[in-house]
Amino acid sequence: MAEVVSPVPGAGRREPGEVGRARGPPVADPGAALSPQGEIIEGCRLPVLRRNQDNEDEWPLAEILSVKDISGRKLFYVHYIDFNKRLDEWVTHERLDLKKIQFPKKEAKTPTKNGLPGSRPGSPEREVPASAQASGKTLPIPVQITLRFNLPKEREAIPGGEPDQPLSSSSCLQPNHRSTKRKVEVVSPATPVPSETAPASVFPQNGSARRAVAAQPGRKRKSNCLGTDEDSQDSSDGIPSAPRMTGSLVSDRSHDDIVTRMKNIECIELGRHRLKPWYFSPYPQELTTLPVLYLCEFCLKYGRSLKCLQRHLTKCDLRHPPGNEIYRKGTISFFEIDGRKNKSYSQNLCLLAKCFLDHKTLYYDTDPFLFYVMTEYDCKGFHIVGYFSKEKESTEDYNVACILTLPPYQRRGYGKLLIEFSYELSKVEGKTGTPEKPLSDLGLLSYRSYWSQTILEILMGLKSESGERPQITINEISEITSIKKEDVISTLQYLNLINYYKGQYILTLSEDIVDGHERAMLKRLLRIDSKCLHFTPKDWSKRGKW
Repeated sequence: MAEVVSPVPGAGRREPGEVGRARGPPVADPGAALSPQGEIIEGCRLPVLRRNQDNEDEWPLAEILSVKDISGRKLFYVHYIDFNKRLDEWVTHERLDLKKIQFPKKEAKTPTKNGLPGSRPGSPEREVPASAQASGKTLPIPVQITLRFNLPKEREAIPGGEPDQPLSSSSCLQPNHRSTKRKVEVVSPATPVPSETAPASVFPQNGSARRAVAAQPGRKRKSNCLGTDEDSQDSSDGIPSAPRMTGSLVSDRSHDDIVTRMKNIECIELGRHRLKPWYFSPYPQELTTLPVLYLCEFCLKYGRSLKCLQRHLTKCDLRHPPGNEIYRKGTISFFEIDGRKNKSYSQNLCLLAKCFLDHKTLYYDTDPFLFYVMTEYDCKGFHIVGYFSKEKESTEDYNVACILTLPPYQRRGYGKLLIEFSYELSKVEGKTGTPEKPLSDLGLLSYRSYWSQTILEILMGLKSESGERPQITINEISEITSIKKEDVISTLQYLNLINYYKGQYILTLSEDIVDGHERAMLKRLLRIDSKCLHFTPKDWSKRGKW
């Protein structure tokens, strides 16, 4: 999915202290460590010189995926261990530290499903961490909980403190200081909470809430009972093993090989932009050797040369994506495209999107999907900015299968606009929705940002009536925003807002969170206007064929 905000150079770096990063420029000795055949082979691991986002030299550990010889000069395709695959690149011999080379181990025999011995090459992406086997456990979540804002006149007493002090670190340390923090109470459900998930009190500190600490020693506490944290959403361990009855664009990473792990397209020219792909895309093999792949920006057909593209443009009558225009405001338009009626365009769109989406795979059968393409209009036509796809019938309440903003338009607010539009469609359909997992790293950042801003906008907009505390439930937030209930709760947990105090769940909105939200909303200039949406949902279950 792409993921939605643009990466910065060096994105995906590991945190300091992790293994595999060697600082300082080691001197490469050509004869220091080579294979018994006297050459560097595929599968070797060694430090490779690269520039990080601070424009500093570093030597992260990398794996050699391929070797090629061009005019007598060898080039090595390397994947930096624990870095995103979009940073993979071809490097020369001078950037390799041969003193620390690690040769691949022999293939170990592993049993297959039938009990027969098999083999599997050792690869960092094929090894399943031990923690993933236990990731299937999810804890029960409160279904009906009530949120309340505590107004200054109705503050509850804190043990050991003054009666009118709010729940804050200042009230505990300085009883005479009045805090301006806003507090939201969540009334606990009638069902008891299991001992393993017993919550604990959390007091805001230095303007922001810190993480909860278990009230009783020796009692384990899950950081996220929904299993939708960054590790679970941004990994492929959550892919169901059983085949689904409906369409899915999730990539089964167990079938990865060296070919699909390498970028195969050097450059793409789309309209006035030249794009450098991040990942593998299954374009025809004869096109992978071209220095530039030329695409028509209106029908997305590909050609092998500029002359082929110019000849195609004389015949192509499209000046906008095929399908129905269902939204227009200013220069922004959305087109709804049926994957069955416009199969050629849908397949070409998937081929282009796969260049920037790693966690999704390509299905040439696009019939079960609808594609919503966002465009920007000028005198020459409607230029594609991004898109998202969704299943016509989803049994898991997915309202997005793939979502992508093209690199030239990233970091300009178009990603959140795509997400907001997907939920606007869900509102018209009268459903709650969630994106198909796993999300890419960039997609996860965008969705978390959107969820946070949308939920905080509702909580901060609550007003008291007749002097009573305003109340709102999780289900009401979900109905207002069309965000699935599990995503609402996981967002509140991600923001460290849900705490437990005096037998109740309490949400504390610190000044830092409020100020940060207000600054973010000032920068968010692009919004969806529901009045400009002309969309009638269809009941695809009543149709014999899509």
